[in-house]
Order: sequence, then C-alpha cells, then structure tokens
Amino acid sequence: MGIRAAALSAIGGIKKCYIQNKPIPGVLIVYIAAPISQTIYGLILLLQLIPAMDKSAYLGLFGVFAGMGLAVSAYGQGIIGAAAADAACETGKGDPKFIIALGIIETVALFVMVFGILALGNLPSPQ
Repeated sequence: MGIRAAALSAIGGIKKCYIQNKPIPGVLIVYIAAPISQTIYGLILLLQLIPAMDKSAYLGLFGVFAGMGLAVSAYGQGIIGAAAADAACETGKGDPKFIIALGIIETVALFVMVFGILALGNLPSPQ
C-alpha cells in the first residue's frame, strides 16, 4: 500500500510535468521504491522465526505484531514518498531532505526487525 500511494502521486506528478513541458525528476523512482525495503526486513525476521516454530506458543501473535509494525512503517514511507514525489514534480528538484524523511521512517522498520530478533530469545516456552 505504501508503494501504491507513492506511485499514484508520482504518476500524477509525471502528468503535470508532461502538461507543463518540464523534465521528469529521476528521483521519483526512489520515492516509489522506498517502501519495498520493509519486505526485506520482514523476510529476515521470518527466517529468524522459522527455527523457533516449536519453541513458543506466542510466535503467531509475535509475527502478527511484528508484521503490523513493518506494514505501518511501509505505508507511512509511501505517504512520505507520495508527498516527496509531488513536491519534486512541482519544483523540479529532488531535495535531499525528502530522502532524509524517508530514512527516518525506515528506522522504525529497522527497530521492529532488530527488536523482534532480540525478543525471539525471550519468548516463553509452551507449557
């Protein structure tokens, strides 16, 4: 959903650029693709979960909450990417501050992954 939000905004911005005969900012692809990194973090976390499948009854709940954290981060990153794409098309500039904003919310996903991996060792065993 994050990629969708950023892509829709970028497509609208590209249309504006065509109408106004302005060059299309190449940085749009960065804004569109940024949320996909959360998928990689989810895969890394999943690969850590697989060996622990029989060790805790709470893994399903753990996976749901970790997945929600990654999904919210990806969606937020898409919204930021959408605003950045619109601004880049409007001004013709790909401000590095836009990339910094994407990086800040990227940190949320990294925290979910790292804290999730650390928490795996502390899940209670099934009774």
